[in-house]
Amino acid sequence: MANEAHPCPCDIGHRIEYGGLGREVQVEHTKAYLTESPVDAGKAVIVIQDIFGWQLSNTRYMADMIAGNGYTTIVPDFFVGQEPWHPSGDWSTFPEWLKTRDARRIDKEVDAVLKYLKQRCHAKKIGVVGFCWGGVAVHHMMTKYPEFRAGVSIYGIIKDSEDVYKLKNPTLFIFAENDAVIPLEQVSLLTQKLKENCKVEYQIKTFSGQTHGFVHRKREDCSPEDKPYIDEARRSLLEWLNKYV
Repeated sequence: MANEAHPCPCDIGHRIEYGGLGREVQVEHTKAYLTESPVDAGKAVIVIQDIFGWQLSNTRYMADMIAGNGYTTIVPDFFVGQEPWHPSGDWSTFPEWLKTRDARRIDKEVDAVLKYLKQRCHAKKIGVVGFCWGGVAVHHMMTKYPEFRAGVSIYGIIKDSEDVYKLKNPTLFIFAENDAVIPLEQVSLLTQKLKENCKVEYQIKTFSGQTHGFVHRKREDCSPEDKPYIDEARRSLLEWLNKYV
């Protein structure tokens, strides 16, 4: 998710002009964006933000897309009121900013959201999807929370630890071939380590010619060469949820 030269390229892409179908709610000590499924199937998905925060219209668009496929979706503020990264921010300060927003130290928020979904939304089957910073969070959650039915980690990877390969839940990893901060060597290492250590279902998909952020940070009217890959990645995301949640 980060390196010293350019810590995160999530500014590659566009901010979608999108109003949202859901509403903002209070979940214990933090806020969240909630979209209820048109079908009450007892299924829910937690959608985890990138560095631009829970209010980013792109992330809410993805949450609403998932909700339209039969899942109550919630986008919690995992920064808990702290400011998200701004596209015009000084990247030299990013490592310090990130230290106060650790994607592997979110258990308090996860526990609160799980309780909310079970008690207030009557969710019995829950999955999780995350982008970039949120993809790292999903990877972490898949190693710790057996109650999740499935996870989808999108261009997020934990690469500095040996304790992240024994996944507890079926996990789909989506990567871009031309990701400046997740080179293919890291994807290959993840593939090798999961093969050696993982006992649950998993899949790793790398999309040709794509860059970091392509699933949720490129406009619907993007170049004709990119759109099939974006559509396929979103379809894969939904198929994974439909299979396991």
